[in-house]
Amino acid sequence: MKHLLAFSFILFSSCLQAQRIDTVPNVPLIRSIFHEKIMNAKLAIAQQPFAEGDSLQECLDYIYQFQLVFELDTNLSNNDKVKYLRGLQDVLTDYQTYFNNHKLTPTSLKPLLNAFGAAITAEMQQQTIAPTIAENNLAIGEILVKSYALQQNNGIAFAKELLVLKECAAYPKRLLPILSQNAHMFFVDSLLPIAAKANPDLFYNYAAATDKLGAIIRKNNDPLVKTIAQIATLKTGRNYFAFLDNIYSGKLTIATIDSIATDSIAYYKLLVTTATDYADRLRRRDTPMALKTLYTRLKLKAKETFINEINALHDSPNEAIRFKILEKLSAEELYYLCIMGEEEIYTSSYLGVYKRVFERMQQPAGDKLLMNVRFDHFRKWIKMAAGYNTLDDFFSKMQKGNIELLMKAFVNGLEKSGDLEDAVDVADSYASVKNKAIQQQILQTVSLNYNKAVATDNKAAKEIYFILKTIFASIDTANKIDVSAVLGIPPVYSMPDSLLMNNDKKIIIQQYFYGDKDGTTIYNAFLNNFRNGNWKVVQNDDFATVTSIKGRQIIIYSNRPLNENENLDAIAQANTNKYLQQNNLAPTIVIHRGHSYFLKSTLDQLSPSAKLVILGSCGGYNNLNSVLKICPEAHIIASKQVGTGLINKNLISTITEQLRLGKDLDWPKMWQQLGKTFASDDKFDDYVPPHKNLGAIFITAYKKLQNTTLQ
Repeated sequence: MKHLLAFSFILFSSCLQAQRIDTVPNVPLIRSIFHEKIMNAKLAIAQQPFAEGDSLQECLDYIYQFQLVFELDTNLSNNDKVKYLRGLQDVLTDYQTYFNNHKLTPTSLKPLLNAFGAAITAEMQQQTIAPTIAENNLAIGEILVKSYALQQNNGIAFAKELLVLKECAAYPKRLLPILSQNAHMFFVDSLLPIAAKANPDLFYNYAAATDKLGAIIRKNNDPLVKTIAQIATLKTGRNYFAFLDNIYSGKLTIATIDSIATDSIAYYKLLVTTATDYADRLRRRDTPMALKTLYTRLKLKAKETFINEINALHDSPNEAIRFKILEKLSAEELYYLCIMGEEEIYTSSYLGVYKRVFERMQQPAGDKLLMNVRFDHFRKWIKMAAGYNTLDDFFSKMQKGNIELLMKAFVNGLEKSGDLEDAVDVADSYASVKNKAIQQQILQTVSLNYNKAVATDNKAAKEIYFILKTIFASIDTANKIDVSAVLGIPPVYSMPDSLLMNNDKKIIIQQYFYGDKDGTTIYNAFLNNFRNGNWKVVQNDDFATVTSIKGRQIIIYSNRPLNENENLDAIAQANTNKYLQQNNLAPTIVIHRGHSYFLKSTLDQLSPSAKLVILGSCGGYNNLNSVLKICPEAHIIASKQVGTGLINKNLISTITEQLRLGKDLDWPKMWQQLGKTFASDDKFDDYVPPHKNLGAIFITAYKKLQNTTLQ
């Protein structure tokens, strides 16, 4: 009935408007066409949901009044009447477009018509429409300046500039792109200091450009604009830009940076000194400019100058030779080497650097170290220590009271960082904390933060701490918490074999081998392990195919570990990938079989179809985030420290045998069985099963929560 009444009203309104138009005498055909288009626009407007208190009929009558005024004004020529009617039609049509794109609401129609009336009055009196544009919002202004009726107004050019100025105010994050497209406008020079302060990193790029805006920037006299422009015109400007804030404030000069620019170690030391200084300022809520660039540069130099070298010498039997490049670095500089090199550093490299951190301190104290670096990225340090099993050693170098304070700081304020990195670091670290008292303290602090977030209705904090609270509490089986059910994510404690099967009920597994000496040995051991009555092994020039001949059909594709020095292993991997793609064989299990320095190559080729990823290399645990970026819901098995061929072989055999028998992968049960097998091998303790990969679970749960909220 409600829809019928609405339709009747629209129909009645349409007839009424048509009768009114018919009362206007002598409407030529060309103008009647525009009246008809205006009528259609009014019909569309009449179907919109108007807010309570807004008068639809008032707006429709207002439009009709415009039509009457244009038709009955004897001072207007036919061309003028066509111009104004067409302009009115443009306004109504654009209003519909803006309404459909959620740029305007029904409550905007009346202000739009008022603004159109003011602009038309100005046009008829040969006055500028600029004041009308200045008085109204951006969307209304945009509609008016596009109206056919106003295109010849003597203020149209200035009005368009005012709209660009309004756009700058409405979208401050797009300020520089807007200025770049409108560099000729009168206000550009005055907005440059604002743009430089708001986003100096982006401003640097525009200052270095050879276009019109770049030239205007380089002529600007604002001190900050001048500083950035000066740096941007230098040959290696990014080397200097990392120190922008200190250069601008006069604490550092370009000449000082010049004096050490070619000395990689001295340059790295200056970066560390600056990072520590900036971290101290951040603690006082004073955010330095170009902070992101500083850390980007610090990470680059840590990798290029130090990490690449100690990684490359991983086979060197002489530790003094391998770590010689670090001789001139202080404990604090080694600290930054670890946290900045998280993605590249090998397990043995990290352990060597970690050891030297405390060797360089007169009194090896963990709390003193963190104070010296002003707690910069301290969560990353703790996360890495947990990941490489050095956390207990680090805590042993701290006073007990300070450990408690540190762990409270570790957990507090996770919603303030602006991204999930800190929260993931906390999640990753929890299962690695072996001290039960500290674990309990972390859980209590998480619970307190969650309760506070609920009380203050802090949405971001509620989401983060709810997930952490659920995950951490589930570690204690006595709590009987089903993480999957509570967080609405795929199974955590098991991997159903149904999720691993393709449409043909087959389970496709892909292994990546590498052509060094160890690669050949483990490849042959792998094949020998499957030469039995349950499996068939076939090899070609590029890969081996291991197929189950009893039970569930499983096919394992493993590239041959051909000579790495001639890049033949990479070619074999590429050909294996090509074969799988051409035959629509998407792997749901991917296994890395090689040293940690080969892992990046495997991750670069990782298929998004993988539901289970096994990282058999040393320190594979520290690459969980890289896996999850490609396979957001994958279960991951990885070692925190040394990955061994023997453990990997038994692990793979256990998994494939369970699947061959048509059974789900029950991680707690499987880990209990493997724990008995490797009871005398402490290296198995460093292997982390999927249900204890808390960082991975956190990311999956958070993304699920966000998607649910959006829906």
